[in-house]
Amino acid sequence: MAFAIMAASPMRAAEAAGAIAAGPVAASRVAPAVRTTFVVRADPRTGRLIRSAVVRNELAPLKPASQSLKPASKPSKEISDFVDQASRTHQVDPLLVHSIIKVESNYNSFAVSNKGAEGLMQLMPPTARMLGVSNSFDPQQNIEAGVKYLKYLQGLYKDDRLALAAYNAGPAAVDKYKQVPPFKETQNYVEKVGRRYDDARRTAAESEAEKAAAGQAPAPVAVSSPEPAIVEKQRKLEQFVDANGRLSLRTVE
Repeated sequence: MAFAIMAASPMRAAEAAGAIAAGPVAASRVAPAVRTTFVVRADPRTGRLIRSAVVRNELAPLKPASQSLKPASKPSKEISDFVDQASRTHQVDPLLVHSIIKVESNYNSFAVSNKGAEGLMQLMPPTARMLGVSNSFDPQQNIEAGVKYLKYLQGLYKDDRLALAAYNAGPAAVDKYKQVPPFKETQNYVEKVGRRYDDARRTAAESEAEKAAAGQAPAPVAVSSPEPAIVEKQRKLEQFVDANGRLSLRTVE
């Protein structure tokens, strides 16, 4: 992958400098009782961006694994197209990307966390700049950068759970503990995304099975009858002596 973060692991260098030590979503080391998310919306009258705070309880119990975690709302076609495009480019499962976006921002392109993470995939500004993003609220730029960063983490850890943990808490935390860090917020994050991903894959598999069952059996391949062989009439041969006195052969009708 030819982009800046791959050379000499600059992600770790940036973390050492304190730029993105908390990872792209700036996970806190202790999960707060209440999380404030700032949402940026355009005023329909003036067109100016208005920032408002949304407070939510982060300690609400997770749904049991047996319950469905299908998203309540579907992404727009435009966002789905951006996810598909970035996923193909970086060879990441689009269902995993959708699961991350749902947990991170619930498909709100203007979401801003209390730590300053921005957009659909909640990129911290230093991470976004490192990935070449000029506007984190632009869905295409945000998704492209988020998927690129996710692919980097997948290649780094060879384990989706560790990649998700690093996406939330930063690679330094994963490197320190050699597993999902013992931070409640990060553990909840990995569990939520993982369950949504499992649910999405199961739904996709069921859909493919239903399509296969409803489809008609493939039409038999038509085999054309071989054309009758052209039988050439056998001609008789006879010997003769040509003008030079040589013995030759010729056909006789």
